[in-house]
Amino acid sequence: MRLGDYLGRDRIIPELTSATKAEVLRELVAPLGEKDNDFDVNLAVSVLLERENLGTTGIGDGIAIPHGKLENLDEIAVVVGRSSTGIDFDALDKALCHIFFLVLAPEQVAGQHLRVLAHISRLLKDVDFRSGFLEAPDGEQLWSLVQGV
Repeated sequence: MRLGDYLGRDRIIPELTSATKAEVLRELVAPLGEKDNDFDVNLAVSVLLERENLGTTGIGDGIAIPHGKLENLDEIAVVVGRSSTGIDFDALDKALCHIFFLVLAPEQVAGQHLRVLAHISRLLKDVDFRSGFLEAPDGEQLWSLVQGV
């Protein structure tokens, strides 16, 4: 599995501008709505917030992996964002989050959804990958970093 199979250059946000969890989720979902007029951004944000209410997806070490399932989605979608200042995402370690990997999946692909989440989680355990992600100077370098893993 390669992350680039679920991610496009237009789904890389090199500097998030949001300040709150809800705003970050909306900002991460926005590129999906820009590409597909039928994509319901409000529904996606609502699903993600419901998931956050079950337990934070801020896993620690400055990382958040918000995820959810949408009935009308055709394929798994990943959006990547970065915040140099950090965002309070209610992370398990109480630290600000700087690295965001949003995963949205159709209802019917639970197994693949879990494999994508596991792949992202393994990737983000790599200290060198995280450093490269945080230090990449722009969206092009972020794209180069994530498309081949």
